[in-house]
Amino acid sequence: MALCCWRWVRLPAWPRTRPAPARSTLGRRRRFGLAPALYQQFSTQTTPQICVVGSGPAGFYTAQHLLKHHTRAQVDIYEKQLVPFGLVRFGVAPDHPEVKNVINTFTQTAHSERCAFRGNVAVGRDVTVPELREAYHAVVLSYGAEDHRALGIPGEELPGVCSARAFVGWYNGLPENQELAPDLSCDTAVILGQGNVALDVARILLTPPEHLEKTDITEAALGVLRQSQVKTVWIVGRRGPLQAAFTIKELREMIQLPGTRPILDPADFLGLQDKIKEVPRPRRRLTELLLRTATEKPGVEEVARRASASRAWGLRFFRSPQQVLSSPDGQRVAGIRLAVTRLEGVGEATHAVPTGETEDLPCGLVLSSVGYKSRPIDPSVPFDPKLGVIPNTEGRVVDVPGLYCSGWVKTGPTGVIATTMTDSFLTSQALLQDLKAGLLPPGPRPGYTAIQALLSSRGVRPISFSDWEKLDAAEVSRGQGSGKPREKLVDSQEMWRLLGH
Repeated sequence: MALCCWRWVRLPAWPRTRPAPARSTLGRRRRFGLAPALYQQFSTQTTPQICVVGSGPAGFYTAQHLLKHHTRAQVDIYEKQLVPFGLVRFGVAPDHPEVKNVINTFTQTAHSERCAFRGNVAVGRDVTVPELREAYHAVVLSYGAEDHRALGIPGEELPGVCSARAFVGWYNGLPENQELAPDLSCDTAVILGQGNVALDVARILLTPPEHLEKTDITEAALGVLRQSQVKTVWIVGRRGPLQAAFTIKELREMIQLPGTRPILDPADFLGLQDKIKEVPRPRRRLTELLLRTATEKPGVEEVARRASASRAWGLRFFRSPQQVLSSPDGQRVAGIRLAVTRLEGVGEATHAVPTGETEDLPCGLVLSSVGYKSRPIDPSVPFDPKLGVIPNTEGRVVDVPGLYCSGWVKTGPTGVIATTMTDSFLTSQALLQDLKAGLLPPGPRPGYTAIQALLSSRGVRPISFSDWEKLDAAEVSRGQGSGKPREKLVDSQEMWRLLGH
C-alpha cells in the first residue's frame, strides 16, 4: 500500500527486463536525428529541464536520483492533488507511522533549489503530455495506480459494496473519497482479496477506536468507527495459504490485535507441513505462523485473551466471489455467494479452478481488495489496458523518445516502498544514460516558464511546496489539541482559504 504499507497484489508486470535492441550509441543518435556534436553542445552548455508527473514515492525517488546524479538538472514535480506524497499520505495505514517517515526524505528533495513542486495540476486535463514534452527535455510519468480492479460479478453495484482503495482513501483523508460514508451498522464484513491492503482494512475495522485516537486517521472516519457494529471480518482468497499475498508483519498484527480472535480452518492447512520445506524462507515463515495459529493449542494466556475477545477475523481460503446477494428489497448487500475452488498447476502457475460447489456468506459490507490499476493519462501515451501499465523497456516508453515512466504505472501495483525506490532509480539511470548518449533534444528548453503561461491562461493556480508547508503547519497545529500528529485537511476549499485564496 502496506505503501501502504502499500504492498498489495502481484500482477504480471510489463517485461521491463526485456533487453533493448542492440544498437550502438551513434546508431541511436542517428535514429533520433541527433549528431554527436549536438550532444557535446547539450552536455556542456544546457541545463536539462526534466518534469516528473506524480509526487508519490515513485515521483520523489525519481527526482531525488536525477538531482543527485546530474548537478545541473532542474526537476519539476507535477501533482493533481493540492498536497504531495501520494500513497504515503493517502495509502499507508494510520497506525503505521514509521512507514511515513520517508516523507522527511521527500521534503529534503523538494527543498532543493533545483526542484519545484507544482500541485493542483492535473496532467491530461490542465496540461497535456505533448505540451510537457515540448517544454522539457524529458518527461517521467510516475502517477501510480489510482483505480481499482472491478470484481465483474452480479450485484457489485449494490449499496454496501465498495473498493478497499476507496475505503483506505476515506479513512486517510483523500478528498475525493470523503463522501463515501460507509455503513458499518452490520455485524459482518467481507473483504475480497488477501493482500496487505485487505489486512490493513480488516485491522482498521476491528481495532478498538481508542487505539486509533493518537494516529493521523481523520476525525470523521474515527467518529464512524466509534459507532461501528462490525464484529466479524472475513478475508477471502481464491487460492490457499501458500499463495496468500500478505506479509508476515501484517499477519502478526492481526493475530495480536487487541480484543479479537482469529478463525482459521485447520483443514485448509492439511499437507502443508511437508510442502513448506521447499519454499523460500519468507514464505516458509509466513506459512509456519499460519499453521501454528490454525492448528496448535494456544497457551493459557492466549486462551483467556481469545475467550474475552468481542470481535473476530477469519481467513477463508479456496473461495472465489460469484455474486453479491441483495436484501429482500434489493436496496443493499445481504451476503456474498462464493464458489469453492481447488488448485491446479505448480509453482507460479498454480491457479484456482471452481469445484462446482458454492456457499453463501451473510454480510452487510463487501470490500473489494483484488488489486489497483493505473489509468491512461493522455491519448498520446501508449497504454496496455490488460496489464494496466505504460509499455516500456527499462522505463523508456516504447516508441516515444524522451518519455519515461517509473513506479506502478511502469511495473503494475506490486512491491513495497523500497521496491519502488529501486525501480525509480533504474528509470532515472536510463534517462541519464540517454542524456549522456545525446538521445534527448539538444539546446535549451523553457521548462516551467512555458507551462506556467499555459496554466495561467487556463485559470489553473499551481500549489508550491511552501504553500504545502503552510497547510502542513495547520494540520499539525489542529492535531496537537487531541494528541494527534496532525488532523488532515480534507476540504480543498478550506485549503484554499488557509492559503488566502
